[in-house]
Amino acid sequence: MPEVAPNVTDTALLFEGGGMRASYTSGLVVALLEAQLHLDWVGGVSAGASNACNYLSRDPSRARRSFTDFAADPQFGDLRTFVRGEGLFNARYIYQQAGLPGQALAFDWDTFAADPAQLRICGFRARTGEQVHWGREDYADIHALMIRVQASSTMPVLMPPVVIDEDIYVDGALGPAGGIPLDAARGDGYDKFLAVLTRPRDYRKPPQGGEWFFRRHFRKLPAVTEAMMARPRRYNQTREELFELEREGRAYLFVPEQMPVSNGERNVSKLRASHEAGLAQARREIPAIREFLGLG
Repeated sequence: MPEVAPNVTDTALLFEGGGMRASYTSGLVVALLEAQLHLDWVGGVSAGASNACNYLSRDPSRARRSFTDFAADPQFGDLRTFVRGEGLFNARYIYQQAGLPGQALAFDWDTFAADPAQLRICGFRARTGEQVHWGREDYADIHALMIRVQASSTMPVLMPPVVIDEDIYVDGALGPAGGIPLDAARGDGYDKFLAVLTRPRDYRKPPQGGEWFFRRHFRKLPAVTEAMMARPRRYNQTREELFELEREGRAYLFVPEQMPVSNGERNVSKLRASHEAGLAQARREIPAIREFLGLG
């Protein structure tokens, strides 16, 4: 397959996580692909990593199904898989099986690999509390890619940690940027951003409760509890930085006009409605996004 060159080279595309709230922001993935807007740097955290991968594989159908119809898959996960230690979301199936050729959510590896755009997936080293920004050099094949998407998406307690090269990883949202890969983009030299958020504009994350429980649950991984307690402050701070960048004209923020689902939503009808609402908003905003990108 011939290499497909991006047509936007000065702006980083940032996908926030948020579990099934990504059903809404997957609508922007579809709208960007419809408009043939291909940025050369894409970052994703947690569910945002899945949106980023679907965007770079240029697959609008998978972008939609990943956060809508796929939730009805009998192997998607539930209390039974949680009790068995496989997670409330059955991560091994979702990330390591379903995306393989001929499976329920087959991923177009060839198209993904042909796109030269950088992809940064953010992970959190549970032993040390370090943030990791994996890049193209880490994705030798679909297995290497998807286990890192899984690691970035591993919600503490609800999903078992992931081991990669003898390091233990949990949700990338526990890193210094709180779940939005602004630091990764800046680290690669970008100062202009298209940020895709999964919370309304007036949202502020409240303090994290349950510290005693997390300290007991992660007694062998205290850095996880420390990061969970710090996350609301870090998350709110990164959002404020983005709002300031927006005021300066250096960021375009796609912010949900509404958020009709929670991060754990399983009802396919609600997820489809969420996607359609996000897609409608995204299509309305595409002219403004094109102008921000210098393509208007």
